[in-house]
Amino acid sequence: MNHRRIFRAVLIVGMFLSIPAGVGLGAQQDKYTLQVPNGLKFSDFRGYENWQVVAVSQTDDLLKVEVANPTMIDAYRAGVPGNGKPFPDGSKIAKIEWKPKKSTESPFAVRIPESLQDVFLIEKDMRRFPGTKGWAYAVFDYNPASDEFKPDPTGVVSCGFTCHTIVAKKDYIFTAYGKR
Repeated sequence: MNHRRIFRAVLIVGMFLSIPAGVGLGAQQDKYTLQVPNGLKFSDFRGYENWQVVAVSQTDDLLKVEVANPTMIDAYRAGVPGNGKPFPDGSKIAKIEWKPKKSTESPFAVRIPESLQDVFLIEKDMRRFPGTKGWAYAVFDYNPASDEFKPDPTGVVSCGFTCHTIVAKKDYIFTAYGKR
């Protein structure tokens, strides 16, 4: 009889421990499960947070850093696109965009990131995306209140292939590799 009670207690504790952490407790989103309608997946960019910086830029409304995977960095270092060669398949670039604020700590005027706005992703794969010269584009908007990403609600990137055709001679990439 004692053994049955112990067995039941162990069984109940085991069932409780087998429930994934965070279920029903506000589990954090796994952004790598998201994708846009054209098939570009956030998971195709796993590790982008640690990629090398290509360049930084800003608009009146956003601060941006462009980072690229090793395949694209190697191509940039080899002279692409200035050498007339295209970026190879497997090239990936991520543009991380923040809403800025003025630093209250710096002794000079400088704008720093306040909140993440979105992550813009570009991938080259001629087999998967032949209709856009091998390039695919996606934007994943970030909501700071919920700490979650979501695919661009229109399903279409406002500045995707159509926007990039004006830099066709640069293999459809605006951002040049910044001098170091």
